[in-house]
Formats: sequence, C-alpha cells, structure tokens
Amino acid sequence: MRTSNRSSPFRAAVPALLVLLALAAGRAGAESPPRGAPFRDCEQCPEMVVIPAGTGVIGTDGGRPQEAPRHALRVDRPFALSRFEVTFDEWTACRQAGACAADPHDHDWGAGRRPVMNLTYADIGQYLDWLARKTGKPYRLPSEAEWEYAARGGTDTPFWWGAEAGKGRANCRKCGTPWSGKGSAPVGSFAANPFGLYDTAGNVWEWVADCWHPSHADAPAGTAPRLDGDCTQRVIKGGSWYYVPRNARPAFRHMNHVAVNSYNIGFRVARDLP
Repeated sequence: MRTSNRSSPFRAAVPALLVLLALAAGRAGAESPPRGAPFRDCEQCPEMVVIPAGTGVIGTDGGRPQEAPRHALRVDRPFALSRFEVTFDEWTACRQAGACAADPHDHDWGAGRRPVMNLTYADIGQYLDWLARKTGKPYRLPSEAEWEYAARGGTDTPFWWGAEAGKGRANCRKCGTPWSGKGSAPVGSFAANPFGLYDTAGNVWEWVADCWHPSHADAPAGTAPRLDGDCTQRVIKGGSWYYVPRNARPAFRHMNHVAVNSYNIGFRVARDLP
C-alpha cells in the first residue's frame, strides 16, 4: 500500500491545539472563584468569598443624621471579602510569624474562633501587610461603601433578612441570643447573608478604611474609601453584642479613634480580584 509523505492536517493542528488549551487553562487559573464560593489564599489566611459587581444603595434618610443622605452606589468590579470576622486563631498565626505585635485579650470569653478584638487601626495594618507579603495578594480593609454593599447582600431592607431585627438572628443587645449584651459569639453562629457573609450584623463592630465624615454628603457614587475627612477617627460598621439592634443595621455608621482599641471592635479583610 502506498503511503503519503504529506502531513495530516489534523496531526499538524495538534500542537497548536495543545498550546491553545494550555493558554485557556492559565486564564482559568487566574479567574476569580464564582460568587459566594469560599476560598483561601493560604492555609492560615481568612476564608474569602467573592462579592459581585452591581448596584445598590448606601445610607438611609430615615435614621440618624450621619446615615444620610441615602444615595445610589455602583460597584464596577467584583472583590473579595472575608467570610467571617477575622478570628483570634487567624491573628495568632500572624503573631507566631513575628509580623503582628499586639496580643489582644479575649476578656475570658474564649479566643479561637471568636472575632479578634482590642486592636488599634495600626495593629490591623500589620496584619494586612503580613497577608500581602505571605500571599502576594493586595489585602486591605474594605471601604465603607464596599462593606455596606456586601452587608446588604443585594437587599434594600433595614436588615438583610427584613425590616426588624427579630430574635436569634444576630448577636446584639436584646436580640435573644446566649451572647446578647454579654460578649462576642464564635464567628458563623448565625445564618449567612445572600452574598455568603456571616456576622455583618452585630457580634463586633468592624473597622473600615474611611476617615470619618459626619454624613454621606458629597460621597462619591463608587466604592473608593473617603480619605479626606477626620482621619484620626475611622468609620466602624455593623454594631456589636453590646449595642441595640438599630446599630446593627448596614446603614448605621459610627467612628472610633485610630489609637483606641475596644472589646467591641474587630475587622474583616478585603482584597482586589484579577
């Protein structure tokens, strides 16, 4: 039987096809995880979830003056936010690595999976720097706009689950939990919001990146932090075990001095996505 010396078109195409498949695999590896899917950048890193791009609102005209004016918010790109408040265990990993100096007290409530607290703004900066060096990823605090957008979880009610705090939904004073008015709860003790985040209402206040402004007047429509106000005070969000339910609404905002720590205040981390 005679054979041809000419190459088969299919055989010639195989190397090119393999190259294309390899490139596609590389692109897939760089893509963000799907919305709500938890992931970690390292074994000791906080568990993260993807917050989708979209539109929403920030603030309210029916609350306190610092919550107004209510205005539209645009989130142009997805970003990642830690699924839970950063825990004592996660902070301890940073201390053991020699990157975090503070040794915060747990008030004998228990450390472990409870939210770390009693940290200044500078202390948190050490933790963020450690995560960034360890992973090569741009870890940071969320802006107030990012935090509120994520805490609302795509809803437009005073709490992500409805108009009233109710009982047993969050750790806040008079909220009907074993920890209400007494101390922090282990993270994840209550249901997650529609974006897969836990404890955005109550448990501990959470530092965000913004300097304090007395209202949302002149706030931008995007998600960049406001860094032109009183930067000796930074915004805190979410309420805590010590405070009444209205303070646990996503729209509520308060401030704390950057050099003052508290058993009411912790944080969660954000990072940019490719």
